[in-house]
Amino acid sequence: MPVESVLIVYDFAEINGGQAKVAIDSSRLLADRGIDVTFFAACGPEDPALDHPKITVENLGQADILNEKSRLKAMARGIWNPEARKRLRQRAASMDPETTVLHCHGYAKALSPSIGPELVSGPLKSVYTMHEYFLACPNGGFYDYQKNEICTRKALSASCLTTNCDVRHPAHKVWRVARQAATWGPGRMPRGLRDVIYISETQKRAMAGYMGPRTRMHHVPNPVPLQDLEPVRASENDIFLFIGRFNPEKGAAIFAEAARKVGVRAVFIGDGAETEAIRAVNPDAELVGWKSPAEVQDWIGRARALVFPSLWYEGQPLVPLEALARGVPVVCGTWSAAVEHVEDGINGIHYTEPGAAALADALDRVKTLPNFDPAPVREAVDPEQHYNRLISVYNGLLEQDV
Repeated sequence: MPVESVLIVYDFAEINGGQAKVAIDSSRLLADRGIDVTFFAACGPEDPALDHPKITVENLGQADILNEKSRLKAMARGIWNPEARKRLRQRAASMDPETTVLHCHGYAKALSPSIGPELVSGPLKSVYTMHEYFLACPNGGFYDYQKNEICTRKALSASCLTTNCDVRHPAHKVWRVARQAATWGPGRMPRGLRDVIYISETQKRAMAGYMGPRTRMHHVPNPVPLQDLEPVRASENDIFLFIGRFNPEKGAAIFAEAARKVGVRAVFIGDGAETEAIRAVNPDAELVGWKSPAEVQDWIGRARALVFPSLWYEGQPLVPLEALARGVPVVCGTWSAAVEHVEDGINGIHYTEPGAAALADALDRVKTLPNFDPAPVREAVDPEQHYNRLISVYNGLLEQDV
């Protein structure tokens, strides 16, 4: 029988980041097409987008691990949240396994690895979307935040356990390791998961060594809702644009230095820890703060290129796709998932070393780029394509005997 209802499982019931946006946007896509959706979350408040006659929200009303007043309680519940497992088990048991699929978008911020057994051997066929790398890596990013570089150590190996890679403090790494041990052990993830969605080939490669021998992998890129805006004639613009958090792993200060070297106009939308570093290394840089979605699109429309100097793998970064879909080329490193949609010399520029010198050379090459047709990228990330891929995965799960 075709899928009739979906149990969406995620930490948050509000849009507080890209991961939550995909979980909620996909819920709306399903509901708008007549699929009954139950959105199961640990934390609120509930996003207005979930107000839909075909969407039922079950919100546990818990605090996420960063906002729990008791640090000891947060630490314990972040490793194993028994209430979340109990309530998810009850909800899943109330649904028809012949026509219902459980789809989990994440657990690491509130639900905890305790829900793993319900995905692995619960009453409903399930699929897990990897938006990051928490199924394998304790800090979720295969990134060493102390050295500001991609980490290639085997997760939970002796080298991993003895390396302080955490963004906060070595003691926090110890807690993350405990959570990872719970994920791999009683949580039975990821090796026990039968079906996993990956959102980029970069992510699939990074996670390949951690999947179980019977895990089926499905490629379902995230949807990118696009406004009906005219394509940009980027060759007529002069702004080199950065959009995002000013955190070290995002490479904003590196871009600022590279822009100063080449003498291009650099505009930064966002905020974060590297704000003063950006100003210090490039006094001419324009820092305009966070902007509304409409204002961001206005800036993209004025850009010669979108610069994406992120230093880690990423999953499927959405900002480069938004730019490419408008006809704005993207400059990015070859290690980042963003490169999968960027054709060097056609709709963007690749560079191979994560430093200001290599990025400066890439910025200088942008002047050689012609305008390009954004239609192929728009089609690849169209929400309708996302819906069709999801339904194909869901129906495939229901057809499986085991």
